[in-house]
Amino acid sequence: MIETSSAPGSKPSRSHSGKAEPRGNSFSGSLLGHVSPTLTAVLVDAAFFLKRARLIFGRLSPQDAAQRLHRTALDHLNGGPRNQRVARLYRVFVYDAPPAAWKGHRPISKSPIDLLQSPTARWRSEFHQALRGCRKVALRLGEVPTSQIRWQLKPDALKALAAGKRAWDGITDDDFRLDLRQKGVDMRLGLDIASLAYQGRVNQIVLVSGDADFVPAAKLARRQGIDFVLDPMWATIRPQLFEHIDGLRSVAPKPAQAVAATEESSD
Repeated sequence: MIETSSAPGSKPSRSHSGKAEPRGNSFSGSLLGHVSPTLTAVLVDAAFFLKRARLIFGRLSPQDAAQRLHRTALDHLNGGPRNQRVARLYRVFVYDAPPAAWKGHRPISKSPIDLLQSPTARWRSEFHQALRGCRKVALRLGEVPTSQIRWQLKPDALKALAAGKRAWDGITDDDFRLDLRQKGVDMRLGLDIASLAYQGRVNQIVLVSGDADFVPAAKLARRQGIDFVLDPMWATIRPQLFEHIDGLRSVAPKPAQAVAATEESSD
């Protein structure tokens, strides 16, 4: 599983070994009779998690995806030579947006479309419902403003048109995609980090994401003495995000390893 970490307080290189960094206080019994256990809050950007999970685990049912997310959070409580439980879980916070309640028409054929009845929307709703049934999970939902939903030409189609390889009369509905933008998700995540830091509810925060927009929140938490660990699920992170965390750890299998394990189990 996860190998032992290096010296407490150190940070791995950007090559990302996947080792736990750091794991709370390291005072010996002779120096301190009692050390408060590490109390960890795990914050998960659901959109990021699902994108990485599909790459690592392949297609998942809503229930399996929820269980994978919950297991990822729990794995961050383990460490040490035997990968035993070394921290207590405060709560798992999951940030996402509900399916957009939008009805409209396709751009070329003008046929009607109801996003709430799409397979993607049903999958997401079942995923949220499964998360609500998981132990110590708090689901934080933003929104997708329907007034801002627009059709966009896909990049490949736009490039083909610009290069003269396709004509406008050959464009179909399949060459467009809906621009769906979540609102309020990042704000909720940032507010929760600030609240946890100022109220002293936890002494460690694990963020499952790869977005550099969370740098201000990470800096605030560290100034309050919080051990801030990032789990990018083996994705490459931006240098500015790496500079403002205390540790880097991915508990999921590397994508290549996960594919190999899946192929072996199917043989």
